[in-house]
Amino acid sequence: MELNLKGKTALVLASSQGLGKAIAASFVQEGINVVLASRNEEKLLEVESELKNLEGGQVSYIPTDITDPNQIKQAVQHAMDTYGQLDILVNNAGGPPAGSFEHITDEQWQQAFELNLLSYVRTIREALPHLKKNGGKIINIASSSIKEPIPGLLLSNTFRTGIVGLTKTLASELAQDNILINTVAPGRIATDRVAFLDEVNAEKQGITKTEMEEKVKAGIPLGRYGEPEEFAKVVTFLVSDANSYMTGSSFLVDGGMVKSI
Repeated sequence: MELNLKGKTALVLASSQGLGKAIAASFVQEGINVVLASRNEEKLLEVESELKNLEGGQVSYIPTDITDPNQIKQAVQHAMDTYGQLDILVNNAGGPPAGSFEHITDEQWQQAFELNLLSYVRTIREALPHLKKNGGKIINIASSSIKEPIPGLLLSNTFRTGIVGLTKTLASELAQDNILINTVAPGRIATDRVAFLDEVNAEKQGITKTEMEEKVKAGIPLGRYGEPEEFAKVVTFLVSDANSYMTGSSFLVDGGMVKSI
Protein backbone atom coordinates (compact mmCIF):
# COMPACT_ATOMS: atom_id res chain seq x y z
CA MET A 1 0.00 0.00 0.00
CA GLU A 2 1.43 3.36 -1.05
CA LEU A 3 1.01 6.08 1.58
CA ASN A 4 2.77 8.75 -0.49
CA LEU A 5 3.55 11.00 2.45
CA LYS A 6 7.19 11.79 1.85
CA GLY A 7 7.85 15.53 1.57
CA LYS A 8 4.47 16.63 2.91
CA THR A 9 4.15 19.01 5.84
CA ALA A 10 2.03 18.54 8.95
CA LEU A 11 1.19 20.76 11.89
CA VAL A 12 0.50 18.62 14.96
CA LEU A 13 -0.98 20.36 17.99
CA ALA A 14 -0.38 19.27 21.59
CA SER A 15 2.54 17.19 20.35
CA SER A 16 5.00 17.44 23.23
CA GLN A 17 3.68 14.25 24.81
CA GLY A 18 1.08 11.50 24.60
CA LEU A 19 -0.97 10.98 21.46
CA GLY A 20 0.33 14.11 19.73
CA LYS A 21 3.94 13.04 20.18
CA ALA A 22 3.19 9.52 18.90
CA ILE A 23 1.46 10.93 15.83
CA ALA A 24 4.38 13.26 15.13
CA ALA A 25 6.84 10.36 15.41
CA SER A 26 4.81 8.21 13.04
CA PHE A 27 4.62 11.08 10.56
CA VAL A 28 8.37 11.67 10.62
CA GLN A 29 9.02 7.99 9.97
CA GLU A 30 6.84 8.22 6.87
CA GLY A 31 8.84 11.16 5.54
CA ILE A 32 6.52 13.99 6.61
CA ASN A 33 8.04 17.29 7.72
CA VAL A 34 6.46 17.98 11.10
CA VAL A 35 5.86 21.16 13.07
CA LEU A 36 5.44 20.41 16.75
CA ALA A 37 3.23 22.82 18.69
CA SER A 38 2.59 22.89 22.42
CA ARG A 39 2.80 25.27 25.38
CA ASN A 40 5.77 23.59 27.06
CA GLU A 41 8.93 24.64 25.22
CA GLU A 42 11.17 22.45 27.36
CA LYS A 43 9.23 19.35 26.36
CA LEU A 44 9.11 20.51 22.74
CA LEU A 45 12.90 20.71 22.68
CA GLU A 46 13.15 17.17 24.04
CA VAL A 47 10.69 15.79 21.51
CA GLU A 48 12.31 17.65 18.63
CA SER A 49 15.69 16.18 19.59
CA GLU A 50 14.20 12.70 19.90
CA LEU A 51 12.38 12.82 16.56
CA LYS A 52 15.41 14.19 14.73
CA ASN A 53 17.07 10.86 15.46
CA LEU A 54 14.42 9.10 13.39
CA GLU A 55 15.01 8.51 9.71
CA GLY A 56 12.48 10.36 7.57
CA GLY A 57 11.04 13.85 7.60
CA GLN A 58 12.35 17.02 9.17
CA VAL A 59 11.20 18.40 12.53
CA SER A 60 10.78 21.89 13.95
CA TYR A 61 8.71 23.33 16.77
CA ILE A 62 6.96 26.47 17.93
CA PRO A 63 5.64 27.10 21.45
CA THR A 64 1.88 27.49 21.09
CA ASP A 65 -0.99 28.12 23.46
CA ILE A 66 -3.91 26.94 21.35
CA THR A 67 -6.37 29.06 23.32
CA ASP A 68 -4.58 32.15 21.94
CA PRO A 69 -5.68 32.95 18.36
CA ASN A 70 -2.51 34.94 17.67
CA GLN A 71 -0.30 32.00 18.63
CA ILE A 72 -2.36 29.72 16.39
CA LYS A 73 -1.69 32.11 13.49
CA GLN A 74 2.01 32.06 14.31
CA ALA A 75 2.09 28.24 14.35
CA VAL A 76 0.51 27.99 10.91
CA GLN A 77 2.81 30.70 9.56
CA HIS A 78 5.81 28.90 11.05
CA ALA A 79 4.91 25.82 9.00
CA MET A 80 4.70 27.90 5.84
CA ASP A 81 7.91 29.82 6.54
CA THR A 82 9.84 26.66 7.37
CA TYR A 83 8.58 24.23 4.74
CA GLY A 84 6.70 26.38 2.23
CA GLN A 85 3.51 24.34 2.39
CA LEU A 86 0.94 22.81 4.72
CA ASP A 87 -0.73 19.55 3.75
CA ILE A 88 -1.90 18.03 7.02
CA LEU A 89 -3.42 19.48 10.18
CA VAL A 90 -3.86 17.45 13.35
CA ASN A 91 -6.03 19.19 15.93
CA ASN A 92 -5.37 17.91 19.42
CA ALA A 93 -5.74 19.25 22.95
CA GLY A 94 -5.39 18.08 26.51
CA GLY A 95 -8.56 17.11 28.32
CA PRO A 96 -10.47 19.53 30.54
CA PRO A 97 -10.83 18.87 34.28
CA ALA A 98 -13.17 16.22 35.62
CA GLY A 99 -16.23 17.21 37.62
CA SER A 100 -19.97 16.93 38.03
CA PHE A 101 -22.49 19.46 36.71
CA GLU A 102 -23.17 21.12 40.06
CA HIS A 103 -19.49 21.77 40.73
CA ILE A 104 -18.34 23.11 37.36
CA THR A 105 -18.13 26.89 37.16
CA ASP A 106 -18.86 29.20 34.23
CA GLU A 107 -15.13 29.90 34.00
CA GLN A 108 -14.38 26.19 33.62
CA TRP A 109 -17.05 25.84 30.94
CA GLN A 110 -15.53 28.77 29.02
CA GLN A 111 -11.98 27.46 29.36
CA ALA A 112 -12.99 23.99 28.15
CA PHE A 113 -14.84 25.50 25.19
CA GLU A 114 -11.81 27.52 24.13
CA LEU A 115 -9.38 24.63 24.64
CA ASN A 116 -11.33 21.70 23.27
CA LEU A 117 -13.51 23.15 20.54
CA LEU A 118 -12.81 26.78 19.63
CA SER A 119 -9.09 26.03 19.22
CA TYR A 120 -9.98 23.50 16.52
CA VAL A 121 -12.19 26.04 14.76
CA ARG A 122 -9.48 28.69 14.82
CA THR A 123 -6.71 26.40 13.64
CA ILE A 124 -8.75 25.05 10.73
CA ARG A 125 -9.62 28.62 9.74
CA GLU A 126 -5.94 29.63 9.68
CA ALA A 127 -4.76 26.49 7.89
CA LEU A 128 -7.53 26.38 5.30
CA PRO A 129 -6.05 28.76 2.68
CA HIS A 130 -2.89 26.64 2.59
CA LEU A 131 -4.67 23.28 2.61
CA LYS A 132 -6.78 24.37 -0.34
CA LYS A 133 -3.76 24.72 -2.62
CA ASN A 134 -3.25 21.00 -3.22
CA GLY A 135 -6.03 19.42 -1.22
CA GLY A 136 -5.22 18.28 2.29
CA LYS A 137 -6.15 16.23 5.32
CA ILE A 138 -7.49 17.37 8.69
CA ILE A 139 -7.68 15.08 11.71
CA ASN A 140 -9.63 16.15 14.78
CA ILE A 141 -8.66 14.15 17.87
CA ALA A 142 -11.59 13.62 20.23
CA SER A 143 -12.43 10.88 22.74
CA SER A 144 -14.44 7.68 22.97
CA SER A 145 -17.01 9.85 24.74
CA ILE A 146 -18.29 10.84 21.29
CA LYS A 147 -20.04 7.47 21.31
CA GLU A 148 -20.52 6.82 25.02
CA PRO A 149 -20.31 9.58 27.68
CA ILE A 150 -17.67 8.97 30.33
CA PRO A 151 -18.91 9.41 33.92
CA GLY A 152 -17.37 12.42 35.66
CA LEU A 153 -16.06 14.00 32.44
CA LEU A 154 -18.96 16.33 31.65
CA LEU A 155 -16.84 19.02 30.00
CA SER A 156 -15.05 16.55 27.77
CA ASN A 157 -18.28 14.74 26.90
CA THR A 158 -19.86 18.01 25.84
CA PHE A 159 -17.13 19.52 23.71
CA ARG A 160 -15.77 16.32 22.19
CA THR A 161 -19.18 15.64 20.67
CA GLY A 162 -19.08 19.20 19.34
CA ILE A 163 -15.95 18.20 17.43
CA VAL A 164 -17.94 15.48 15.66
CA GLY A 165 -20.56 18.00 14.57
CA LEU A 166 -17.82 20.32 13.32
CA THR A 167 -16.11 17.54 11.40
CA LYS A 168 -19.28 16.24 9.79
CA THR A 169 -20.38 19.71 8.68
CA LEU A 170 -16.97 20.71 7.31
CA ALA A 171 -16.68 17.45 5.35
CA SER A 172 -19.38 18.73 3.00
CA GLU A 173 -18.05 22.28 2.83
CA LEU A 174 -14.43 21.30 2.18
CA ALA A 175 -14.99 18.46 -0.27
CA GLN A 176 -15.00 20.84 -3.24
CA ASP A 177 -11.38 21.71 -2.36
CA ASN A 178 -10.43 18.04 -2.06
CA ILE A 179 -9.87 18.37 1.68
CA LEU A 180 -10.76 15.32 3.75
CA ILE A 181 -11.55 15.76 7.44
CA ASN A 182 -12.15 13.02 10.00
CA THR A 183 -12.45 12.55 13.75
CA VAL A 184 -10.31 9.96 15.52
CA ALA A 185 -11.31 9.03 19.05
CA PRO A 186 -9.07 7.20 21.51
CA GLY A 187 -10.35 4.83 24.14
CA ARG A 188 -8.04 3.79 26.96
CA ILE A 189 -4.65 4.55 25.45
CA ALA A 190 -1.66 4.42 27.80
CA THR A 191 -0.96 8.14 28.18
CA ASP A 192 -0.34 10.39 31.18
CA ARG A 193 -3.91 11.69 30.89
CA VAL A 194 -5.39 8.19 31.22
CA ALA A 195 -3.05 7.39 34.10
CA PHE A 196 -4.24 10.54 35.88
CA LEU A 197 -7.90 9.64 35.35
CA ASP A 198 -7.23 6.16 36.71
CA GLU A 199 -5.74 7.70 39.84
CA VAL A 200 -8.74 9.99 40.29
CA ASN A 201 -11.25 7.18 39.82
CA ALA A 202 -9.27 4.84 42.06
CA GLU A 203 -9.35 7.40 44.87
CA LYS A 204 -13.11 7.89 44.44
CA GLN A 205 -13.72 4.14 44.65
CA GLY A 206 -11.28 3.53 47.49
CA ILE A 207 -9.10 1.13 45.53
CA THR A 208 -5.52 1.17 44.27
CA LYS A 209 -4.58 2.51 40.85
CA THR A 210 -3.54 -1.01 39.80
CA GLU A 211 -6.92 -2.37 40.82
CA MET A 212 -8.58 0.43 38.87
CA GLU A 213 -6.58 -0.43 35.77
CA GLU A 214 -7.51 -4.11 36.01
CA LYS A 215 -11.16 -3.18 36.43
CA VAL A 216 -11.06 -1.05 33.28
CA LYS A 217 -9.18 -3.70 31.29
CA ALA A 218 -11.88 -6.22 32.18
CA GLY A 219 -14.30 -4.11 30.14
CA ILE A 220 -12.05 -3.99 27.06
CA PRO A 221 -12.44 -7.01 24.76
CA LEU A 222 -8.73 -6.95 23.87
CA GLY A 223 -7.95 -6.96 27.59
CA ARG A 224 -5.39 -4.17 27.63
CA TYR A 225 -4.81 -0.47 27.13
CA GLY A 226 -3.75 0.63 23.67
CA GLU A 227 -0.33 2.06 22.95
CA PRO A 228 0.03 5.61 21.58
CA GLU A 229 1.85 4.16 18.57
CA GLU A 230 -1.18 2.03 17.70
CA PHE A 231 -3.38 5.11 17.73
CA ALA A 232 -0.85 7.01 15.61
CA LYS A 233 -0.93 4.34 12.90
CA VAL A 234 -4.65 4.96 12.34
CA VAL A 235 -4.09 8.70 12.03
CA THR A 236 -1.18 8.15 9.64
CA PHE A 237 -3.35 5.99 7.40
CA LEU A 238 -6.12 8.58 7.34
CA VAL A 239 -3.80 11.42 6.26
CA SER A 240 -2.17 9.31 3.56
CA ASP A 241 -3.09 8.75 -0.07
CA ALA A 242 -4.38 5.34 1.00
CA ASN A 243 -7.39 7.24 2.30
CA SER A 244 -8.95 8.94 -0.69
CA TYR A 245 -12.66 8.48 -0.02
CA MET A 246 -13.34 8.69 3.72
CA THR A 247 -14.35 12.07 5.09
CA GLY A 248 -16.69 13.30 7.80
CA SER A 249 -16.37 10.02 9.67
CA SER A 250 -15.51 9.18 13.27
CA PHE A 251 -13.09 6.36 14.03
CA LEU A 252 -12.77 4.72 17.45
CA VAL A 253 -9.42 3.29 18.51
CA ASP A 254 -10.53 1.60 21.70
CA GLY A 255 -9.89 -2.13 21.62
CA GLY A 256 -13.64 -2.74 21.33
CA MET A 257 -14.40 -1.00 24.65
CA VAL A 258 -17.35 1.09 23.46
CA LYS A 259 -20.39 -1.10 23.03
CA SER A 260 -22.62 1.31 21.10
CA ILE A 261 -23.18 0.80 17.37
